[in-house]
Amino acid sequence: MPELPQTSRGAATYQRILDAATEDFAEHGIAGARIERIVAAARTNKAQLYAYFGDKERLFDAIFLSSLERITNVVPIDADDLADWAVRLYDEYLRRPDLIRLATWTRLERRPDGHLVETREEYHDHKLTAIAEAQAAGRVRAGDPFDIMAMVIAMSMAWSPVSNVYAATSQEPDDVHERRRALLRDCVRSATTNGRGDASPA
Repeated sequence: MPELPQTSRGAATYQRILDAATEDFAEHGIAGARIERIVAAARTNKAQLYAYFGDKERLFDAIFLSSLERITNVVPIDADDLADWAVRLYDEYLRRPDLIRLATWTRLERRPDGHLVETREEYHDHKLTAIAEAQAAGRVRAGDPFDIMAMVIAMSMAWSPVSNVYAATSQEPDDVHERRRALLRDCVRSATTNGRGDASPA
C-alpha cells in the first residue's frame, strides 16, 4: 500500500498525484503513461511521487484499486433489483468514464483472461452472497451467481467508453439516457427473472 502523507500539504500533493495519474493512465494505459506528465500535472516532482508510491506499476495499482473501491461503494448491489443496479452502473460510467478505461487497460496489459483482479473476493463476495440469497428466496433466476453478476455488469456497459458499438457521454440529451435506462432496466429484469416478470427459477 502507498505511504500516506501525514500533513495537510502532503495530503494535497498526494491527491493531486492520484488525480493526475488517473487521467494519464486512463488516456494512455500502463505502458503509455509517463511519470514526467503526471508530476507536471500534479505540480510536484518524481522524488515525491516515488516516496508515496514506489514506482509507476504500484502507482497504477493504487489508482486501479481505488477505482474498484469507488464503483463498489458508490454503486452498491441490490440483488432484489438487479435492473436498478445496472442502471446505476450505467450512470456511474457516464460520471466517471476514466474508471472503465482503467479496467480496460488492466485487461489489455495485465490480465487478458480470467478474473480482472487477484483480490476478487474483496470486491465480489458480498455481491455473490446477495445474489445467492435472492435466488434462494426465488427473486432471481437460478444459475451461477458469478455468471449472473457478470452478465448484469456486461449489460450495464453496453454504451460504456469501451463499447465496440457506441460510447455514450454525459453531454447527450437527457431523453436519450432515459431511453437507454428504460431498455437496460427491461432487459436486465427479463434476463434475471426468466423474462416472465417474476424471479422464479427455471
